[in-house]
Amino acid sequence: MSVGFVGGVGFSHGVRRQKVTCSATPGNQLREILARPGIQLMPCCFDSLSARLIERAGFNVTFMSGFASAAVHGFPDTGLMSFEEVRRHLQYVTETNNIPVICDADTGYGNPLNVKRTIQGLHAAGAAGIMIEDQISPKRCGHTKVRGVVSFDEAMMRMKAAIDARDAHASDLVIVARTDAARAVSVDEAIKRANEFRKMGAEVSFVDAPDSVEAMQR
Repeated sequence: MSVGFVGGVGFSHGVRRQKVTCSATPGNQLREILARPGIQLMPCCFDSLSARLIERAGFNVTFMSGFASAAVHGFPDTGLMSFEEVRRHLQYVTETNNIPVICDADTGYGNPLNVKRTIQGLHAAGAAGIMIEDQISPKRCGHTKVRGVVSFDEAMMRMKAAIDARDAHASDLVIVARTDAARAVSVDEAIKRANEFRKMGAEVSFVDAPDSVEAMQR
């Protein structure tokens, strides 16, 4: 199954939603959903109540949006929420819902060692999947004009840290590897990074905010 994100939401092309079983771990539930043909619709949540409404409406997975979670706390999407604030917010969501939750972890909250701790901590809080991006810190919303990305080599180190932490501590976890290089550098650079993330072992690669139909088709 391919996963499409536009503003943090995946869109379905007429795929009938199927209930996931509750016996598997959240990560394995998410992997089963990703293995289905087509694109699954994945509304974003911002707290426990919104996640429960998404589940009650019949959706199989939700994305805990960094933008929306920051907004609930009265913050702009500029990386102001700390790792511990996000971990606690995620735990409230996962403890009150039965569908898999993908958590937006921004840039991983520091260097590669911090990224490893982020992966371990958010998985322990119930995340089925975790999204890590290649923006500089402090990050900005992916749809703002002024934002930057780290170098190619630093992006690879960051994502390798996430994948290594998954392999060592959370084998069922799904890593969503996001690049913002399409606007910060070029579409070619974004495609190069996304492909490398997949080769490294990320289950999903995500090119954020392509600015044309032609860019999306590539």
